[in-house]
Amino acid sequence: MIEKKQKKFLTVAPFECAWRKDLRFREAGRGCVAFEAFAHNDVTLVFRESVGSQHYHYKRDNSPHYTVILGSHRNRRLKIEVDGKTVVDVAGIGLCCSSAFQSYWISIYDGLISIGKGRYPFQNLVFQWLDSNPNCSVQYVGLSSWDKHVGYRNVNVLPLTHNHISLWQHVDYGEYEGGEDGEEDLEDEYVSYEKWGLENFLESWELSDMFFIVGLEQRAVPAHKVILGASGNFSFTSADEEVVQLPGVTYPVLHAFLQYIYTGQTQIPESQLVSLRALSLQFEVMPLPKQCEEIIERFKLNKKLFDSGKNVEISYPNAWPHCCTSFPSGLPVNMPRLKKLHFTGKYCDVDIYIEGHGLVAQPHRIILGLWSAPFAKMFTNGMSESISSKVCLRDVSPQAFNAMLEFMYSGKLDIDDTMDTGTLLLQLLLLADQFGVALLHQECCKTLLECLSEDSVCPILQVVSSVLSCKLIEETCLRKFSTHFDYYTTASIDFILLDQTTFSSIIQHPDLTVTSEERVLNAILLWCMQAKELHGWEVVDELITYSTPELLFRERLHSVIDLLPFIRFPLLPYPLLKKLEKSSLSRQIPVFDDLVKEAINYVEFGLARPENDQYARFQHRRSSFKELQYICDGDSNGVLHFAGTSYGEHQWVNPILAKRITITASSPTSRHTDPKVLVSRTYQGTSFTGPRVEDGKNCSWWMVDIGEDHQLMCNYYTLRQDGSRAYIRFWNLQGSLDGKAWTNLRVHENDQTMCKPGQYASWPIMAPNAVLPFRFFRVILTGPTSDASNPWNFCICFLELYGYFH
Repeated sequence: MIEKKQKKFLTVAPFECAWRKDLRFREAGRGCVAFEAFAHNDVTLVFRESVGSQHYHYKRDNSPHYTVILGSHRNRRLKIEVDGKTVVDVAGIGLCCSSAFQSYWISIYDGLISIGKGRYPFQNLVFQWLDSNPNCSVQYVGLSSWDKHVGYRNVNVLPLTHNHISLWQHVDYGEYEGGEDGEEDLEDEYVSYEKWGLENFLESWELSDMFFIVGLEQRAVPAHKVILGASGNFSFTSADEEVVQLPGVTYPVLHAFLQYIYTGQTQIPESQLVSLRALSLQFEVMPLPKQCEEIIERFKLNKKLFDSGKNVEISYPNAWPHCCTSFPSGLPVNMPRLKKLHFTGKYCDVDIYIEGHGLVAQPHRIILGLWSAPFAKMFTNGMSESISSKVCLRDVSPQAFNAMLEFMYSGKLDIDDTMDTGTLLLQLLLLADQFGVALLHQECCKTLLECLSEDSVCPILQVVSSVLSCKLIEETCLRKFSTHFDYYTTASIDFILLDQTTFSSIIQHPDLTVTSEERVLNAILLWCMQAKELHGWEVVDELITYSTPELLFRERLHSVIDLLPFIRFPLLPYPLLKKLEKSSLSRQIPVFDDLVKEAINYVEFGLARPENDQYARFQHRRSSFKELQYICDGDSNGVLHFAGTSYGEHQWVNPILAKRITITASSPTSRHTDPKVLVSRTYQGTSFTGPRVEDGKNCSWWMVDIGEDHQLMCNYYTLRQDGSRAYIRFWNLQGSLDGKAWTNLRVHENDQTMCKPGQYASWPIMAPNAVLPFRFFRVILTGPTSDASNPWNFCICFLELYGYFH
């Protein structure tokens, strides 16, 4: 047996792989597996689109997959393979342990592979790599080995819903190239980031605003009022008080006391526990007094528990897992109290002025320096801000700066819903990048990606394209724009504000999805002429007839020449090519004329030189949509009929019986509520779905799922009334990507079209909704029908959808 189960242990034999039903990502391409492993070398995890067999081995796998090998090359290297090809091979990272189980976690998020150590996922990141051509379909996790047994235990698969963006702090977005120097730099950068925190300011004179005088030697020990005030009851007699005299306290006791506050743990000889307890009681730093008491009592009961020659260790008793934050929960800092100090301005020592807005905030230097290296340097390197309490900033939004301060004092991103959230988030993102507030930067990225919508992509691209640290969010927006190209270039004119590099990246994106190359031509011409309104190439052709390319395109004239070759002219209809050949665009722009003539020659005679077959513009785009055009009511051109032919492969059968599509209704399936009827192409006298209550309202609906591998840009749809006289008057056609969040494609208010039994009726979907791709579609009643006896029965016996099918 490959698996020897003892409690939660699992042993995998050499050259084998264990697959369990529960080791599966909830969402394909996105998930995290946390586990413990015991091995001499080659702890190997495989991520596939489907489950493998017991004797599966990644070296013999020809299907798409990722393989992560911890402790490869006899426990000397970390390797990542894509479809059997090594893409990462680095030394000394993520190695195994043959003497005890070690905890690891590996996450995958749209091709971003992150590897870390420790019990808690999303902490202690040790390596990341981003696949430039990500496999977003991997879902199953296999536990494998090489030439020695590997032990696994406590294996869990977690969804990537929260905190995953915190992994994206130092991602290399190019192909990884191994090298010892690069590895050392990466590790050094990671270590310095991990170690940065409040402990860096322990007994440091930098940014301190008070000090203790302790012992007979009257030793001065610096500290920070706001940190002390948030940790206990340090009642300074005045805000200007800078010295606290503690003649009866020795330095080692005060050091242990401050170390507990600044780091969450301390060490002290048993003989000084009483003094430490007294000091913590004096300033009410809880729960240190109780911890001291418990240790003292244990010592009294059994002195052998302690070696009098060693220190006693005390840690703040908070086991909450936390990422690398400036105020981890392992410190006795009271966050509500800290926020109150910020709100009241108590102990504040710096005034923030923003040009044009005056004084906007009075925070604490230590808090700013704790989160931001630029602020720390500003206050300590001899600049004017290091001796003055006044800091003046330019080109900064006051709302964004105060939101950044709120984050610094709470560790949470909290934006008022009444504000323009998208604009504020972008301002915050730039501010976090400017001042190096890494965690705020990550939270902004996470929130922007979670809230990414059709309306926010262009504004985000305008901002992040110039920010190197936002490469991941830029790539996500570029991919979204490319896959919804028709929508973004016809719904608004915002795309013309993109810079040339960004727009060119979209035009050349491998996932560019269009319904026609004419859309690409229109978009390029609009962008190059910086149009004020949307129109097609014909309008541009008319404008250039009475002008010149230099006047029409101005500074973007060279972009016209650069971008036109990316249009796949040979894919345009032949009549359109002939029309373009006679256009003013061809007469005045030589490269345009050459490309059009080349396409016409290709269509008429084929290519003269076979080697030209490699040109991308002569090939169909891999993500192209098939046009299924509405001709007449009840025709055979729709998507549901096409699915019944297995997408053109054989004679038609009911697509529900063939399991090509799924139709569900708002009421349970019955003799008169049969989803198969809607696509059977046979008239049914009685076919309806009954009402159900959703969000406290009556509604009735029929829903179509065209399959997880398919999408449709719906531009027309047809319904047929059954034999009843319950005519629909108020209803919507809706589309969805997940079957949960719905977009109205067409809204019908008191529509009188249906007026007799068995009647067909069809309606167009108007732009821009007609260029949004969806997997799920439903027709839903929003008001009663004309039948007073059963006003919420939705009575139709036929449904068909048309548009561009992918």
